[in-house]
Amino acid sequence: MEILFAMNGVNPSLWLDALRKAMPAANIRTWLPGDSAPADYVIFWKGDPAALSARTGLKAIFNMGAGVDALMALVGEHPGLIDDHVPVVRLEDAGMARQMVEYAIYCALRFARHFDIYEAHARERVWQPLDACSFDAFPIGVLGAGKLGLPVATALAGLGFPVRLYSRSEKEVPGVTTYAGPERLMEFATGTSLMVNLLPNTPETEGILGKSLFDVMADSSYIVNLARGSHVNDTELIAALDSGKLARAVLDVFRAEPLAADHPFWSHPGIDITPHISARTLLAESVAQVAEKIARRERGEPLAGLDFRRGY
Repeated sequence: MEILFAMNGVNPSLWLDALRKAMPAANIRTWLPGDSAPADYVIFWKGDPAALSARTGLKAIFNMGAGVDALMALVGEHPGLIDDHVPVVRLEDAGMARQMVEYAIYCALRFARHFDIYEAHARERVWQPLDACSFDAFPIGVLGAGKLGLPVATALAGLGFPVRLYSRSEKEVPGVTTYAGPERLMEFATGTSLMVNLLPNTPETEGILGKSLFDVMADSSYIVNLARGSHVNDTELIAALDSGKLARAVLDVFRAEPLAADHPFWSHPGIDITPHISARTLLAESVAQVAEKIARRERGEPLAGLDFRRGY
Protein backbone atom coordinates (compact mmCIF):
# COMPACT_ATOMS: atom_id res chain seq x y z
CA MET A 1 0.00 0.00 0.00
CA GLU A 2 1.39 3.39 -1.06
CA ILE A 3 0.59 6.49 1.03
CA LEU A 4 1.67 9.97 -0.01
CA PHE A 5 2.25 12.57 2.73
CA ALA A 6 1.68 16.18 1.61
CA MET A 7 1.12 18.37 4.67
CA ASN A 8 2.41 21.91 5.12
CA GLY A 9 2.88 23.69 8.45
CA VAL A 10 3.73 20.58 10.48
CA ASN A 11 6.85 18.74 11.58
CA PRO A 12 6.96 16.00 8.92
CA SER A 13 9.28 13.68 10.84
CA LEU A 14 6.89 13.50 13.80
CA TRP A 15 3.94 12.74 11.55
CA LEU A 16 5.79 10.22 9.41
CA ASP A 17 7.07 8.36 12.47
CA ALA A 18 3.58 8.15 13.93
CA LEU A 19 1.99 7.09 10.63
CA ARG A 20 4.58 4.38 10.04
CA LYS A 21 4.08 2.98 13.55
CA ALA A 22 0.31 2.92 13.03
CA MET A 23 0.56 1.33 9.56
CA PRO A 24 3.84 -0.65 9.46
CA ALA A 25 2.88 -2.54 6.30
CA ALA A 26 2.42 0.67 4.28
CA ASN A 27 5.06 2.47 2.25
CA ILE A 28 4.65 6.11 3.31
CA ARG A 29 6.60 8.75 1.40
CA THR A 30 6.76 12.54 1.47
CA TRP A 31 5.61 14.24 -1.72
CA LEU A 32 8.39 16.03 -3.60
CA PRO A 33 8.05 18.07 -6.80
CA GLY A 34 7.92 15.76 -9.79
CA ASP A 35 6.51 12.82 -7.84
CA SER A 36 3.75 11.39 -10.04
CA ALA A 37 4.20 7.77 -8.94
CA PRO A 38 1.08 5.82 -7.99
CA ALA A 39 -0.43 6.22 -4.53
CA ASP A 40 -3.38 4.57 -2.86
CA TYR A 41 -3.96 7.38 -0.37
CA VAL A 42 -2.89 11.01 0.03
CA ILE A 43 -2.65 12.67 3.44
CA PHE A 44 -3.05 16.33 2.61
CA TRP A 45 -3.16 19.70 4.39
CA LYS A 46 -2.62 23.00 2.57
CA GLY A 47 -0.09 21.31 0.31
CA ASP A 48 0.92 21.84 -3.29
CA PRO A 49 -1.95 20.97 -5.66
CA ALA A 50 0.58 19.10 -7.81
CA ALA A 51 0.57 16.43 -5.12
CA LEU A 52 -3.02 15.64 -6.13
CA SER A 53 -3.02 16.27 -9.87
CA ALA A 54 -2.85 13.35 -12.30
CA ARG A 55 -2.85 10.96 -9.38
CA THR A 56 -4.48 7.83 -10.78
CA GLY A 57 -5.64 4.90 -8.71
CA LEU A 58 -6.39 6.86 -5.56
CA LYS A 59 -8.71 5.23 -3.06
CA ALA A 60 -9.13 8.32 -0.83
CA ILE A 61 -7.67 11.71 0.05
CA PHE A 62 -7.47 12.67 3.72
CA ASN A 63 -7.97 16.37 4.49
CA MET A 64 -6.15 16.76 7.79
CA GLY A 65 -8.38 19.29 9.47
CA ALA A 66 -12.00 19.99 10.29
CA GLY A 67 -12.19 22.81 7.74
CA VAL A 68 -12.18 21.87 4.07
CA ASP A 69 -12.31 25.36 2.57
CA ALA A 70 -8.60 25.44 1.68
CA LEU A 71 -8.97 22.22 -0.31
CA MET A 72 -12.19 23.48 -1.87
CA ALA A 73 -10.36 26.61 -3.00
CA LEU A 74 -7.67 24.48 -4.68
CA VAL A 75 -10.34 22.47 -6.48
CA GLY A 76 -11.94 25.72 -7.64
CA GLU A 77 -8.62 27.03 -8.96
CA HIS A 78 -7.68 23.72 -10.60
CA PRO A 79 -10.75 22.08 -12.18
CA GLY A 80 -10.37 18.32 -12.41
CA LEU A 81 -7.76 18.26 -9.65
CA ILE A 82 -9.66 15.48 -7.85
CA ASP A 83 -11.56 12.77 -9.71
CA ASP A 84 -15.23 12.64 -8.80
CA HIS A 85 -15.01 9.00 -7.72
CA VAL A 86 -12.25 9.63 -5.15
CA PRO A 87 -13.66 10.26 -1.66
CA VAL A 88 -12.19 13.25 0.19
CA VAL A 89 -12.29 12.36 3.88
CA ARG A 90 -11.88 14.99 6.58
CA LEU A 91 -11.04 14.48 10.22
CA GLU A 92 -14.22 14.04 12.22
CA ASP A 93 -12.77 15.17 15.54
CA ALA A 94 -9.21 14.09 16.38
CA GLY A 95 -9.36 15.91 19.71
CA MET A 96 -10.69 19.15 18.23
CA ALA A 97 -14.18 19.00 19.71
CA ARG A 98 -12.87 18.93 23.27
CA GLN A 99 -10.70 21.96 22.60
CA MET A 100 -13.60 23.87 21.05
CA VAL A 101 -15.75 23.06 24.06
CA GLU A 102 -13.05 24.36 26.40
CA TYR A 103 -12.67 27.60 24.44
CA ALA A 104 -16.42 28.21 24.29
CA ILE A 105 -16.92 27.46 28.00
CA TYR A 106 -14.10 29.84 28.90
CA CYS A 107 -15.75 32.65 26.92
CA ALA A 108 -19.23 31.94 28.25
CA LEU A 109 -18.10 31.95 31.88
CA ARG A 110 -15.87 34.97 31.41
CA PHE A 111 -18.66 37.10 30.00
CA ALA A 112 -21.59 35.78 32.04
CA ARG A 113 -19.60 36.37 35.25
CA HIS A 114 -18.42 39.84 34.08
CA PHE A 115 -14.75 38.90 34.29
CA ASP A 116 -14.04 40.98 31.18
CA ILE A 117 -15.44 44.03 32.98
CA TYR A 118 -13.52 43.26 36.16
CA GLU A 119 -10.32 42.99 34.11
CA ALA A 120 -10.93 46.48 32.74
CA HIS A 121 -11.73 47.79 36.23
CA ALA A 122 -8.54 46.28 37.63
CA ARG A 123 -6.45 48.07 35.03
CA GLU A 124 -8.02 51.34 36.18
CA ARG A 125 -7.82 50.40 39.90
CA VAL A 126 -11.61 50.55 40.19
CA TRP A 127 -13.27 48.58 43.01
CA GLN A 128 -16.85 48.05 41.83
CA PRO A 129 -18.75 44.81 42.47
CA LEU A 130 -21.39 44.12 39.80
CA ASP A 131 -24.74 42.43 40.14
CA ALA A 132 -24.53 38.66 39.86
CA CYS A 133 -25.73 37.25 36.56
CA SER A 134 -28.00 34.23 36.48
CA PHE A 135 -27.10 31.88 33.65
CA ASP A 136 -30.83 31.71 32.91
CA ALA A 137 -30.61 35.36 31.80
CA PHE A 138 -27.66 34.74 29.46
CA PRO A 139 -28.97 32.92 26.37
CA ILE A 140 -26.29 31.57 24.04
CA GLY A 141 -26.62 30.91 20.34
CA VAL A 142 -24.39 28.34 18.62
CA LEU A 143 -24.17 28.62 14.84
CA GLY A 144 -23.46 25.20 13.37
CA ALA A 145 -24.50 21.76 14.56
CA GLY A 146 -21.68 19.66 13.13
CA LYS A 147 -18.92 17.65 14.77
CA LEU A 148 -17.74 20.75 16.66
CA GLY A 149 -20.88 22.85 17.10
CA LEU A 150 -23.01 20.09 18.59
CA PRO A 151 -20.61 19.24 21.45
CA VAL A 152 -20.22 22.96 22.22
CA ALA A 153 -23.99 23.45 22.41
CA THR A 154 -24.57 20.44 24.65
CA ALA A 155 -21.67 21.36 26.95
CA LEU A 156 -22.95 24.91 27.42
CA ALA A 157 -26.48 23.64 28.07
CA GLY A 158 -25.02 21.27 30.66
CA LEU A 159 -23.69 24.27 32.58
CA GLY A 160 -27.19 25.71 32.84
CA PHE A 161 -27.17 28.24 29.99
CA PRO A 162 -30.23 28.49 27.74
CA VAL A 163 -28.73 27.34 24.43
CA ARG A 164 -30.07 27.72 20.91
CA LEU A 165 -28.54 25.74 18.05
CA TYR A 166 -28.74 26.75 14.39
CA SER A 167 -28.16 24.37 11.47
CA ARG A 168 -29.03 23.91 7.83
CA SER A 169 -31.26 20.90 8.50
CA GLU A 170 -33.53 19.97 11.38
CA LYS A 171 -31.91 18.58 14.54
CA GLU A 172 -33.25 17.29 17.83
CA VAL A 173 -30.85 17.88 20.73
CA PRO A 174 -31.94 17.22 24.33
CA GLY A 175 -31.81 20.36 26.46
CA VAL A 176 -31.17 22.63 23.46
CA THR A 177 -33.61 24.70 21.38
CA THR A 178 -32.93 24.05 17.71
CA TYR A 179 -33.54 26.17 14.61
CA ALA A 180 -33.03 25.16 10.99
CA GLY A 181 -32.82 27.03 7.71
CA PRO A 182 -31.99 30.63 6.77
CA GLU A 183 -35.63 31.69 7.22
CA ARG A 184 -35.25 31.10 10.98
CA LEU A 185 -31.81 32.66 11.43
CA MET A 186 -33.07 35.98 12.82
CA GLU A 187 -35.53 34.21 15.13
CA PHE A 188 -32.66 32.09 16.39
CA ALA A 189 -30.43 35.12 17.06
CA THR A 190 -33.02 37.43 18.62
CA GLY A 191 -32.18 38.32 22.21
CA THR A 192 -29.04 36.19 22.48
CA SER A 193 -26.33 37.45 24.85
CA LEU A 194 -23.52 35.42 23.31
CA MET A 195 -23.09 34.04 19.78
CA VAL A 196 -20.56 31.26 19.13
CA ASN A 197 -19.88 30.60 15.45
CA LEU A 198 -18.89 27.11 14.29
CA LEU A 199 -20.45 27.10 10.83
CA PRO A 200 -18.79 25.58 7.76
CA ASN A 201 -17.35 28.06 5.28
CA THR A 202 -19.76 28.16 2.34
CA PRO A 203 -21.06 30.93 0.04
CA GLU A 204 -24.27 30.97 2.10
CA THR A 205 -22.42 31.67 5.36
CA GLU A 206 -20.11 34.39 4.02
CA GLY A 207 -20.42 37.50 6.24
CA ILE A 208 -23.13 35.96 8.41
CA LEU A 209 -21.70 37.72 11.47
CA GLY A 210 -22.79 41.17 10.38
CA LYS A 211 -25.18 44.01 11.12
CA SER A 212 -28.42 42.11 10.50
CA LEU A 213 -27.48 39.49 13.06
CA PHE A 214 -26.00 41.94 15.55
CA ASP A 215 -29.11 44.15 15.45
CA VAL A 216 -31.42 41.43 16.78
CA MET A 217 -29.05 40.23 19.51
CA ALA A 218 -29.33 41.60 23.04
CA ASP A 219 -27.71 44.96 23.71
CA SER A 220 -24.11 44.71 24.94
CA SER A 221 -23.86 41.13 23.68
CA TYR A 222 -20.81 39.10 22.70
CA ILE A 223 -19.47 37.38 19.59
CA VAL A 224 -17.05 34.45 19.52
CA ASN A 225 -15.85 33.35 16.08
CA LEU A 226 -14.13 29.95 16.00
CA ALA A 227 -14.94 28.95 12.41
CA ARG A 228 -13.53 31.08 9.58
CA GLY A 229 -12.66 34.75 9.16
CA SER A 230 -14.91 35.06 6.12
CA HIS A 231 -17.93 34.62 8.40
CA VAL A 232 -17.31 38.10 9.85
CA ASN A 233 -18.14 41.37 8.16
CA ASP A 234 -15.13 43.23 9.55
CA THR A 235 -16.50 46.74 9.03
CA GLU A 236 -19.90 45.96 10.53
CA LEU A 237 -18.32 44.21 13.50
CA ILE A 238 -16.24 47.26 14.38
CA ALA A 239 -19.27 49.52 13.94
CA ALA A 240 -21.34 47.33 16.30
CA LEU A 241 -18.57 47.42 18.91
CA ASP A 242 -18.13 51.19 18.58
CA SER A 243 -21.88 51.77 19.01
CA GLY A 244 -22.07 49.56 22.09
CA LYS A 245 -24.46 47.10 20.46
CA LEU A 246 -21.76 44.49 20.98
CA ALA A 247 -19.76 44.56 24.20
CA ARG A 248 -16.89 42.44 22.96
CA ALA A 249 -15.75 40.07 20.22
CA VAL A 250 -13.38 37.14 20.58
CA LEU A 251 -11.80 36.22 17.26
CA ASP A 252 -9.67 33.15 16.63
CA VAL A 253 -9.85 33.16 12.82
CA PHE A 254 -9.39 35.83 10.16
CA ARG A 255 -9.79 36.42 6.45
CA ALA A 256 -6.01 36.54 6.00
CA GLU A 257 -3.70 34.73 8.40
CA PRO A 258 -1.46 35.66 10.08
CA LEU A 259 -3.44 38.80 10.83
CA ALA A 260 -1.60 41.80 9.36
CA ALA A 261 0.20 43.96 11.94
CA ASP A 262 -1.70 47.04 10.77
CA HIS A 263 -5.16 45.45 10.89
CA PRO A 264 -7.58 47.52 13.01
CA PHE A 265 -8.61 44.45 15.01
CA TRP A 266 -5.30 44.52 16.87
CA SER A 267 -5.84 47.96 18.35
CA HIS A 268 -9.57 47.82 18.98
CA PRO A 269 -10.30 47.78 22.74
CA GLY A 270 -13.36 45.57 22.27
CA ILE A 271 -11.63 42.73 20.42
CA ASP A 272 -9.69 39.79 21.85
CA ILE A 273 -7.45 37.90 19.41
CA THR A 274 -6.03 34.39 19.49
CA PRO A 275 -3.92 33.01 16.60
CA HIS A 276 -6.21 30.26 15.24
CA ILE A 277 -5.63 27.95 18.19
CA SER A 278 -9.17 27.18 19.35
CA ALA A 279 -8.77 23.57 18.19
CA ARG A 280 -5.40 22.27 17.03
CA THR A 281 -5.10 19.05 15.07
CA LEU A 282 -3.68 16.53 17.55
CA LEU A 283 -1.15 14.15 16.04
CA ALA A 284 -1.91 10.92 17.90
CA GLU A 285 -5.68 11.20 17.51
CA SER A 286 -5.39 12.18 13.85
CA VAL A 287 -3.05 9.33 12.95
CA ALA A 288 -5.26 6.80 14.73
CA GLN A 289 -8.29 8.04 12.82
CA VAL A 290 -6.51 7.91 9.44
CA ALA A 291 -5.19 4.40 10.13
CA GLU A 292 -8.65 3.18 11.14
CA LYS A 293 -10.29 4.66 8.04
CA ILE A 294 -7.66 3.22 5.71
CA ALA A 295 -8.10 -0.20 7.31
CA ARG A 296 -11.84 0.12 6.78
CA ARG A 297 -11.36 1.05 3.13
CA GLU A 298 -8.95 -1.84 2.60
CA ARG A 299 -11.64 -4.19 3.92
CA GLY A 300 -13.92 -2.87 1.21
CA GLU A 301 -16.10 -0.79 3.50
CA PRO A 302 -17.32 2.60 2.24
CA LEU A 303 -15.90 5.91 3.43
CA ALA A 304 -18.09 8.98 3.73
CA GLY A 305 -16.51 11.79 1.76
CA LEU A 306 -16.80 15.55 1.43
CA ASP A 307 -19.98 16.84 -0.19
CA PHE A 308 -18.58 19.23 -2.81
CA ARG A 309 -22.03 20.68 -3.44
CA ARG A 310 -22.36 21.88 0.15
CA GLY A 311 -18.68 22.51 0.81
CA TYR A 312 -18.39 20.32 3.93
